[in-house]
Amino acid sequence: MPDKPQIQLRQLSADDVVKYTEQLGGLLHACVHNGASIGFVLPFSQTDGEGYWAARVLPAVQTGSVIMFAAIAGDELIGTVQLDIDTMPNQPHRAEVKKLMVHPGYRRQGIAKALMIAIEKVAEEHTRNLLTLDTRTGDGAEPLYISLGYQAAGIIPGYCLDPAEDRLDATTIMYKTL
Repeated sequence: MPDKPQIQLRQLSADDVVKYTEQLGGLLHACVHNGASIGFVLPFSQTDGEGYWAARVLPAVQTGSVIMFAAIAGDELIGTVQLDIDTMPNQPHRAEVKKLMVHPGYRRQGIAKALMIAIEKVAEEHTRNLLTLDTRTGDGAEPLYISLGYQAAGIIPGYCLDPAEDRLDATTIMYKTL
C-alpha cells in the first residue's frame, strides 16, 4: 500500500492561484455539493467554482488585500482559507477569515485547524489582532472555531439561502482577539 502524501501548508501567490485554478474550482465544487454554506447554491458546476477563484479571489490576492493559504497533499490542493485584510482606515487592527474549506475526502484530519492556525499567524504578522468570521449556525465548523478560541458575537436568522434546500439559514458571527 503506498504511503499517503504528506500534507503541506503554504501561502499562495497570485501565480499559484492561477496554477491551481482548476483544483480550486474542484475543491469549491466538492464542498458546495457536500452541503457547505460558503456563498453558493446548487446547481453549481466546476466551471462556476473556477470562475469564483479567477474573478473574485485572484484580483484580491494580486493586490495583497487577501492572503490565501492552501493545504496540499502531493500535487493535490485539498484545502484553503483566506484572510481579508482590506479594511477601512479605522480598522487597521482587524481582518476577516473567509472560505475555510477542506475537501470532503480529507476531513477530520486536523487540516482545517492547521489552516486556521496558519492564517492566525499571518494575521499577527500583519498586525491584525481581531479576527472575525461567520459560519452557518449549527454547522460542523462552529465547534472547530470555538475550540480555537473564537467567541460567538451573535446569530443572524435568515442570513442566507441553504445551498441545497429551499430555506434560509442563520449565521453565527464570531470573533477572536489574538
